[in-house]
Amino acid sequence: MSGPKLFEPITVGGLTLDNRIVIAPMCQYSAVDGQMNDWHQIHLGQLALSGAGLLTIEASAVMPEGRISHADVGLWDDATQDAMKQVLDSVRRHSDMPIAIQLGHAGRKASTHVPWQGGSQIAPDAVNGWQTVAPSALPFTPGSVAPQTLDRDGITKLIEAFVSATKRAHHLGIDATQLHGAHGYLLHQFLSPLSNQRDDDYGGTLANRMRLPLEIFDAVRAAFPADKPVTMRVSGTDWVEGGWDIDQTIAFAKALEARGCAAIHVSSGGLHPDQAIPVGPSYQVPLARAVKQAVSIPVVAVGLITDFEQAEAIVGTGDADMIAIARTILYDPRWPWHAAAHLGATVKAPNQYLRCQPRQYRHLFDAARR
Repeated sequence: MSGPKLFEPITVGGLTLDNRIVIAPMCQYSAVDGQMNDWHQIHLGQLALSGAGLLTIEASAVMPEGRISHADVGLWDDATQDAMKQVLDSVRRHSDMPIAIQLGHAGRKASTHVPWQGGSQIAPDAVNGWQTVAPSALPFTPGSVAPQTLDRDGITKLIEAFVSATKRAHHLGIDATQLHGAHGYLLHQFLSPLSNQRDDDYGGTLANRMRLPLEIFDAVRAAFPADKPVTMRVSGTDWVEGGWDIDQTIAFAKALEARGCAAIHVSSGGLHPDQAIPVGPSYQVPLARAVKQAVSIPVVAVGLITDFEQAEAIVGTGDADMIAIARTILYDPRWPWHAAAHLGATVKAPNQYLRCQPRQYRHLFDAARR
């Protein structure tokens, strides 16, 4: 009998992963002036020892005003690059897990307090606040300061910022780049008719609303080495009537595939406060399944995937090619070890930890690492 599908290797673009478990990007709201620090070293270091197939660095802003909060990580200048390099150098001394980075811009959802301080928007003239931008001057929530509409010059600078951050990521030796087109942030704001009410070439029709995200994808793809994958994270639906939906997501996915996108990570929501999300185990998997049926590139499913058999079923039945976990692996940083033990697979572990495997799982760790 063949082994579990979850632990079969998969190739994404030119990058081969040991298994189908992706550590999703998770904002830590712990940077100073966009610069990583000891917290990120601890956070990423423990995840890099987890046995997953890929580690994704949290959403990293391509310019200061693109941060969700003042404490977000960025990759827009030498200082942010150097800080990230220190963290990555430390992680790589003890782990060979491939590392991706998610690049993004928060748009109208920027300039906020960190979550444990409420996460509300900070006014432009207040400490740690700034003026936000968006496709249209529509605030995310009633009573919030309206964003400024991005003009053509702003769009040009935005594309240049994504390209610059991409080149910095390559210089850092990062293995893959993911563009953040989900969760109500700037690229998603351009895609959804609820947040994009422009009357120029970047608004109105689906083709026009997709234009800027696709232009940014093309620019990033051209700036990143051809043998390294560029992927996109999307929200499969806004969960709001009249908003972005799965049919538009499929059209976007097909356009991305035609441009050389290596994989699509399907999440949902985040764009509108009226969203009605049917949260439950695997609640976003049907969205990933719909995209997978329409494209030939790998598709990643995410969202309340916590059980080992649940994860195996998602990839084993072909609903998605990979699963991504976030809060699950924060709660249990050895989740891939436990999944491998449960499913009868092997996983990589550092030499220092080889003696810890329980007797009943004595074949858990990859013999090549002993």
